[in-house]
Amino acid sequence: MGTINFEDFKKLEIRIGKIVAVEKIESSNKLLKLQVDFGPQRGTTQNLTQNNAEKREVRQILAGIAKFYTPEQLMGKLCPFAFNLAPKLMGDIESQGMMLCADGGEGGPMLLHPDKDITPGSVIK
Repeated sequence: MGTINFEDFKKLEIRIGKIVAVEKIESSNKLLKLQVDFGPQRGTTQNLTQNNAEKREVRQILAGIAKFYTPEQLMGKLCPFAFNLAPKLMGDIESQGMMLCADGGEGGPMLLHPDKDITPGSVIK
């Protein structure tokens, strides 16, 4: 793989997201549909609902890890995601980002986790 310059790297926004829902996709044995919480919406004033909860930035992200992880194993996990990728249709379902995993070789992708508790939406620099 070739190198990129620092200016290109700075274009990628990587954030920590909390997986709050996971579904198997019936038409695929590889993909899982994740609902990922990236914390309070940014760029807005404190949008509060009647029950005083913050408006959350939750995105749908497809991940090709169904052969290696069950939905139950992923629930509640904090993981890094490429946040500012353009949405992409995978089949007839839109993915609004990309989960970042390590290449575990024959063992498949390996999840990456912060080593301490961190707020969803935190930017990785």
